[in-house]
Amino acid sequence: MSLRVILFGKLADIAGNSVPLSDVSDTDNLVKMLHKNYPALADAKYIIAVDKQVIKENTILNSNSVVALLPPFSGG
Repeated sequence: MSLRVILFGKLADIAGNSVPLSDVSDTDNLVKMLHKNYPALADAKYIIAVDKQVIKENTILNSNSVVALLPPFSGG
């Protein structure tokens, strides 16, 4: 399975706007791979959204999943 992860804000500064990954079955494995490939992400604060839904626990991913890493933000 090939998966594209979209990053925003300072996360994009660390790893680029989009990160192609393969053989990632769930969000826990995704985070492990991202932290291994981009160690600065391990220190960054962010939430994960899968298919436009913020998740709070490990979530199974498929080839059609869209994953976004979202840094903290504030509105005005």
